[in-house]
Amino acid sequence: MSLPRRQASLLPDADPAAPLADRLRPRALDDFAGQRHLLGPGKPLSRAIQDRSVHSMIFWGPPGTGKTTLARLIARASDAEFIALSAVFAGVKDIRAAVEAARAHRAAGRSTVLFVDEVHRFNKAQQDGFLPYVEDGTLTFIGATTENPSFELNKALLSRARVYVLKALTVEDLRAVLDRALADNHAGLGDRKLEFPAALRDLIARAADGDARRALNLLEIAADLAEERDGIAVVTEAIVQELVSGGLRRFDKQGEAFYDQISALHKSVRGSSPDAALYWYARMLDGGCDPLYIARRVVRMASEDIGNADPRALRLALDAWDVQERLGSPEGELAIAQAIVYLACAPKSNAVYTALGAAQAEVRATGSLEVPLHLRNAPTELMKELGYGKRYRYAHDEPDGYAAGEQYFPGELGEREYYRPVERGWERKIGEWLAYLRGFDKDSGK
Repeated sequence: MSLPRRQASLLPDADPAAPLADRLRPRALDDFAGQRHLLGPGKPLSRAIQDRSVHSMIFWGPPGTGKTTLARLIARASDAEFIALSAVFAGVKDIRAAVEAARAHRAAGRSTVLFVDEVHRFNKAQQDGFLPYVEDGTLTFIGATTENPSFELNKALLSRARVYVLKALTVEDLRAVLDRALADNHAGLGDRKLEFPAALRDLIARAADGDARRALNLLEIAADLAEERDGIAVVTEAIVQELVSGGLRRFDKQGEAFYDQISALHKSVRGSSPDAALYWYARMLDGGCDPLYIARRVVRMASEDIGNADPRALRLALDAWDVQERLGSPEGELAIAQAIVYLACAPKSNAVYTALGAAQAEVRATGSLEVPLHLRNAPTELMKELGYGKRYRYAHDEPDGYAAGEQYFPGELGEREYYRPVERGWERKIGEWLAYLRGFDKDSGK
């Protein structure tokens, strides 16, 4: 899909002093890398751009996926003025100035696209400030965010803008971006005499981790470091390996990737996949996650998903946490890995987790029921006279250490069964023991 030639002036010529990633911004949708799920033939966003029926929208995706560039191309396709703000730096004054400019454009018969990068950084009042001007058509709003809009943007703004999810670019997408940069004689590196082997371009594409900006930055640095050999600038494997070594994968310590990856780790443990659990653990460490945070979550997994099917799991998780606190890395990280593998391989039960939830729901529903008199403590004579502790049966004095038929719930509730052991691991034996004891209750007429 090509944009009309007459609109070319809306995107200025690239500044030769600008970074390669900025110089190589696509000037047409045909040059836009990735996002075929949004821009492929017949897709809703593609049709909207073709028909110039541009609406307010939110672009949600990781860095380097083209959110800003796509907003510019949409403004260009709809022959609209483009105003860009960054929520990191913009304040109320900047917002007002953008609205006034949009009003002036409207009076002159032109529409306006207001683009706000990192829109999740705006507070609720700032987000609400756009709404009247979106509703009356003064401007079309496009926001970009790396954070989940359902958590970071208020409902009023979300209800007026369609959310489009941009995906991290594939290695193939990034390789195409790099090849275009090397072939472009105007904005790219095509005018340099570069020897850049395909295998090294693949290495950069993989190291960029879905981020076109990072890929182009690595490409530009590699070209600048190229060794001169007989008039040819040669990019060597040593140069590229030095550039890509130690690069961190995507991991925002309080962002969407953070919660997605800890969720993947937890579900891998629950699903008894030690290898996948180790992968996600390694991903989180690689991204800079605090091992103590992971250790705390592993303790949660031990109680929630293993429980009494293997009570040793909780102890091992706590020991791993302790090792991390005492020794730090790398010893602590290895201990946490040991706990993760043990939990993933252990028999699973959420019976305690489910039972606690059921008991808490009962308490919320029934309120403050009185403790039965026979279960109350009686440290004074008055309490004994009032019947506190009367007829309480001391379990250790009973056959098998069990007071068959004894009532422990408030009288209004009767008997309840929250905890149902599963037929796995140690809980199988727990279930058998409870069934044995309940047989005495039946014999007692309970």
